[in-house]
Amino acid sequence: MSEFDFLVVGGGSAGYAAARTAAGEGLTTAVIDGSAELGGLCILRGCMPSKTLIESANRLQDLREAAEFGLRAKDIGFDGAKIIERKRRLIAEFAKYRAEQLESGKFELIRGHARFTSPHELAVQRHDGGEQAVRAKTILVATGSVIRHPGIPGLAEAAPLTSDDVLDNAEPPKSLLVLGAGPVALEMAHYHRALGADVTVIQRSKHVLSSMDYDISDAVQRGMEHHGTKFVLGCKILQAGTSPRGKWVRVAHDDREETIEADEILLALGRDPATAGLDLPAAGLDIAPGRPLATIDTQQTANPHIFGAGDVTGKLEIVHIAIEQGEIAARNAARLLRGDENFETIDYRLRLFAVFTQPEAAMVGLTEREAADLGLDAAAAAYPFDDHGKSMVHGKTDGFVKLIADRRTGELLGGAVVGPHASELIHEVVVALRYRATAAEFLKIPHYHPTLSEIWTYPAEELAG
Repeated sequence: MSEFDFLVVGGGSAGYAAARTAAGEGLTTAVIDGSAELGGLCILRGCMPSKTLIESANRLQDLREAAEFGLRAKDIGFDGAKIIERKRRLIAEFAKYRAEQLESGKFELIRGHARFTSPHELAVQRHDGGEQAVRAKTILVATGSVIRHPGIPGLAEAAPLTSDDVLDNAEPPKSLLVLGAGPVALEMAHYHRALGADVTVIQRSKHVLSSMDYDISDAVQRGMEHHGTKFVLGCKILQAGTSPRGKWVRVAHDDREETIEADEILLALGRDPATAGLDLPAAGLDIAPGRPLATIDTQQTANPHIFGAGDVTGKLEIVHIAIEQGEIAARNAARLLRGDENFETIDYRLRLFAVFTQPEAAMVGLTEREAADLGLDAAAAAYPFDDHGKSMVHGKTDGFVKLIADRRTGELLGGAVVGPHASELIHEVVVALRYRATAAEFLKIPHYHPTLSEIWTYPAEELAG
C-alpha cells in the first residue's frame, strides 16, 4: 500500500494548487485524477473554452456595428468549424501545460477513480485496469462538479444540449431555449445570439444573476435585450419535449401557461458537487452522493484530517477561490501534521465575480442587499456609461458603475460594474477593498483621461462628499 502525508483527489485548479503547496511544505504528496484528460473543468470545459468562443462572438458583434464608426464591413458571417478549431488548439495548449505541471515529479500522479475504504485509505481503479490501495495522513477532496440534470418531465427525452456540447458544436442551432439565468446560461445565450440565433432565456426567478443586486442584474438583462435576446422570467418549467418542428418547453406563469419552441434546448440550471462514487460515508462523512462536501473556514470537514476545496464544497464556484481554498487546505494539513493548531482561515470579504455577457458584469465585496442584511449603514453611488466620454467613444454605453461605502467610516464595502470591459475594470476596486480604502482615499488615486477607468471617480466623489 502506498502511503503519503497529503493525498489530493482531483487534479483541477484546486487540486493542483493544493498539491504544489503541500509539496512546497515538505509533505509527501500524491494526486489522484480520474478524468480522461488532465486539466480540470476550467481549462477543459469551463472558463477558458467558453471565453474563447465568446471572444469570436464579441468580434462578430463589433463587425456588425462597423458603420457606426464610419467603416465598411461586407459579407459578415462566421465559420463555426474554425471557431471550434481555434478553441481546441488553444485549450490543447493550456491542458498540455497543466499536464506537465501535474507530471512534473514534485508529487506522485495516479490516474484513476478513487473511493474511500476508511477515513485514511482509498482504493483507486487505475486507468490501466489495475487497482491500487493508498493511505494518507491527510486528504483533500477536490473533485469539482458535474452538470445538474433536474427532473423536469420530458426533458431527458428531449436530449437538451449542455455547456459541454456547446463548446464543441461547430453548427450552432438557429434558435435556442436556454434553461437558467446564471453565468453559464447567460454567457452561452450571448454567444448564440451574437452568432445570429433566436435566443430565449427561461428562468424561475424574476431576475437574472440572482446573487447580484437587482439593479446590476436588470442592467445585464436590458443590455442583452438590446442585442435581441428574449427573456421569460418568473415562471415554472412544467415539461419539455420534441415535435416535428424541433423542441419545446412548457412554462407556467401566475395566471397562464405557454409553450415556447426552438430548434434546441440548452440545459444550464447549475452544477452539483461531484461526490458520487467517493463513498464518503466510509470516510466517516455522512454525505449523500451529489451533495456538497461541507467544510468550515479552515477547509476541514467534520473529519478534521479530511479537507475540501473547489466546486465540490458547494460554495463559490469560482476558480481563484478554489485555488485559494486548495492552498489553505494544504498549509493547514501541514500544520495539523506538525501539531500546530493555529490554522489559517479563508476570507471571502474580497469575493470577486464576473460574467462575460454583452454587456459584461462584475462585482467585488458586499452587495447593497448583503450590507443591509448585515445591519450596516451603507451608502451607494452610481454613474452611467452613457454619460462617460471614453465609453461613448467606444460606442459601448450600456450599464453603469456602483460603489458601496460605510456611511460612518467611509470605507469601501463593495463595487459593481455593468458595461464595457467590466471584468477588467473591477480589479481597481478589488485593490481598494484589499487595503480597506475609504471613498476619499480612492478618489486621490490619479486616473488618466480619457479612459474607462476614470468613471470610478464619479461615484467615489459622491460618496466622499
